[in-house]
Amino acid sequence: MPAPLDELIEALRCLPGVGPKSAQRMAYHLLQRDRKGATRLGNAVQTALATLKHCSRCNTFSEAEVCERCRSSARDHSLLCVVEMPADLAMMEQTHAYNGLYYVLMGRVSPMEGIGARELRLDKLLARATDGAVEEVILATNYTNEGEATAHYVGEMLRSRGLKVSRIARGLPVGGELEHTDIGTIAQALIERRRV
Repeated sequence: MPAPLDELIEALRCLPGVGPKSAQRMAYHLLQRDRKGATRLGNAVQTALATLKHCSRCNTFSEAEVCERCRSSARDHSLLCVVEMPADLAMMEQTHAYNGLYYVLMGRVSPMEGIGARELRLDKLLARATDGAVEEVILATNYTNEGEATAHYVGEMLRSRGLKVSRIARGLPVGGELEHTDIGTIAQALIERRRV
């Protein structure tokens, strides 16, 4: 195999969920069927690497030192929602149910992967949450073992500083049917029930 092709295949393997066969198919597709797409992809990656950095306030990707969301006076600066990744922030925004600010951890506590508080730079989160403007921190990490561990660790850290900390609820999905829902989700929905 030519060295540039081998290098392209190896480079594509860095993407999550892409194994050797998928990387090989992508490489062949880009070279044989979509050279314009390959050029656009390469240019987009180079541009993103050259222009994007982390917002100094919320830690998401931004072209500026402080992102537009953090600069906005239309948002509620007393609320801070902690999410794992920028994709989680995007999902929260799509709900149109939250108008506060965010902090993106860029990961989650995962001892098996060697990721702890230091790797997540929780000191930056602590500084952000205790800046005097934040009144409530909403933990919106995923309901995985790592997400739960992260929420617990962050919640304890922030509560010990006197901050009000809440956790997003979990339960049945909108439009979901009980017979098609796992028992853990049903149990959690019962535990987190509310008055109507």
